[in-house]
Amino acid sequence: MITGGSDPDASPGENYVPPTVLLDVPDDALAVREETFGPTITITKVRDAEEALERANATSYGLAGSIFSGSSRKALDLARRMRSGMTSINSVLTFASVPALPFGGVGESGFGRIHGEDGLKEFTRSKSITRQRFALPGSNLTSFSRPANATDALARVIGVLHGRHR
Repeated sequence: MITGGSDPDASPGENYVPPTVLLDVPDDALAVREETFGPTITITKVRDAEEALERANATSYGLAGSIFSGSSRKALDLARRMRSGMTSINSVLTFASVPALPFGGVGESGFGRIHGEDGLKEFTRSKSITRQRFALPGSNLTSFSRPANATDALARVIGVLHGRHR
């Protein structure tokens, strides 16, 4: 640990943890495997960005992530492959400041979204309804007992209605 941790003299209450930075924490530690939602960060050295992405995607959680890179192309590639509901490039939590962007996670970080068009859709439900708008003479297209030539008749009607011919 570099800084932070529990300091009873600095704590305003029993559920308070000051900002804490943890270095080289083992992969099986709760600080790495769980979503802390606290002012904690774990820092682990990796050989390259691919290893960092592999480690980030190895968890069952996926709320949000950040990619820092001098190459916009590389950052965008990594962000697209990161298993998270939201990803910022060269910043932290920028997605939270844009109300039009959907906010939410994947995996054990939950499902559903708030904000943006996807967030509004959370208050709706989709429903599909079909009906036969017109009957072809001698054929019920919505029945399994339709005659063998019904498909050809339908193709001809679609051609007439939409100008497509075989």
